[in-house]
Amino acid sequence: MALFSLLVAILVERMKLLPSGWQFDSVMTRYQKQFWDSQSLKSPFGVVIAIVLPALLVLLISFLLDGIFFDLLSLLFWVLISIICFSHQTLRIVFKQYIQAACRGDVQACYCYASELDSTEHLDVVDEQDLGRKVGQMVAWINYRYYGAVALYLIFLGPVGAILYCTVRFYSEYNSKNKLEMPLVDRLQMIFDWLPSRVFSFGYVLSGQFSEGLSAWRQYGLSVNTEAKTIVTHTAVAAESLPEAGDAPLSVQSTLALLALSKRNFVLLLTMVSVLTIFGFVS
Repeated sequence: MALFSLLVAILVERMKLLPSGWQFDSVMTRYQKQFWDSQSLKSPFGVVIAIVLPALLVLLISFLLDGIFFDLLSLLFWVLISIICFSHQTLRIVFKQYIQAACRGDVQACYCYASELDSTEHLDVVDEQDLGRKVGQMVAWINYRYYGAVALYLIFLGPVGAILYCTVRFYSEYNSKNKLEMPLVDRLQMIFDWLPSRVFSFGYVLSGQFSEGLSAWRQYGLSVNTEAKTIVTHTAVAAESLPEAGDAPLSVQSTLALLALSKRNFVLLLTMVSVLTIFGFVS
């Protein structure tokens, strides 16, 4: 079910078939406004309940659907959760606008769109080439956090794991954007990212320049306290060399190189899931 769900979710996400109101961040925004306020999220108990409740609901539905119609309903539920968790059209639109601005030479617009890609990241660059390198790192990080990590949790923990990770990610970003100082959120995000970031970043090693990527991965990945973002971005940059300049603007050369690496890494992940499915390690 994991492989089929992933393939369908990727297809739906690429074809932009899911309405924006059904995408994960939109659903969680309504959930947040309906059931919680800033005051209730200042206590550890409130934070834990807010994060765990969506996963518990998914667990309950999965239990109720188990075994019905030869597990067909369970499969459909897996697919639905995968589609919701993988659809992030806002990010795709902003990235497309960044590329378009770079192609028409609008450097100021490039800076604006780059800032929108990751609002938690302070964009401190000195020139167009540095901007392209920074956005390339953002692409590697976004590819991990919104696709790679979600896929890993879906593969090994099912819809419950995917929803739980996405909920922690949502509240981590919600906490940063609104400066709420919510307890436990940053700690939970670090815990949930610790192993997947190391697994996924090793995929960059296998998908790119092996020796340079492995050197960076060993430096950061084997350190217990290294942040997930540092591992992912530094390994990705080390594993990929810039292509020949060609006609691409300076502000997108490094970005496109790291985007290509991220795509190869995700294809590698799907290939590994296929192999594990064939041998019965993944359902």
